[in-house]
Amino acid sequence: MNNYRVNINYAKALFMLATDRGQTDRVADDMRLVDRVVGGNRELGVVFANPTIRYDKKSAIVEALFTGAVSDETMAFLRFVVKKNRSVNLRGISEAYLSLYRESKGIVLGELVTHRETDDSAKDFVRRLIEEYTGKQVELHTTTDPHMLGGFKMEFDHNMYDARLRTKIMKLRKEFAKNEYESKL
Repeated sequence: MNNYRVNINYAKALFMLATDRGQTDRVADDMRLVDRVVGGNRELGVVFANPTIRYDKKSAIVEALFTGAVSDETMAFLRFVVKKNRSVNLRGISEAYLSLYRESKGIVLGELVTHRETDDSAKDFVRRLIEEYTGKQVELHTTTDPHMLGGFKMEFDHNMYDARLRTKIMKLRKEFAKNEYESKL
């Protein structure tokens, strides 16, 4: 069961530990890796969610995946999470930690969705625009949507700017459906 409150509580505990030890940046990098590995592997999520798979098997998987790739503090924390039978929450915990980290550093998470891959100059331009608007540093993630006709969609700091061609067409359809210019003859 992936419980939001559990994710937040574990993430806060890890963040406090990392802050006390001056390792917030290193642990943030580790949590990005955990998020990519656990979130990018459906089978791993199924294994972690399966209550019939024993603790020692899940622990061995975590050890094999992350030993040497993450700091000692993060590895000890991952062992603790698995021991407490919360391995299903690993991705949620990593996302919650990264959210706390960004908040503490004054970083805004931005998401840019386009039809095709975006070049670096366009990414830098969007990043600068968001930084000017928010006054904060921006961590920009870009994705592509092959179903998008054209334009882009940008989300950041609970704001969304939708400049997709499909959205503009839908607005035009609504305007034409009103048919305010119908002859009164």
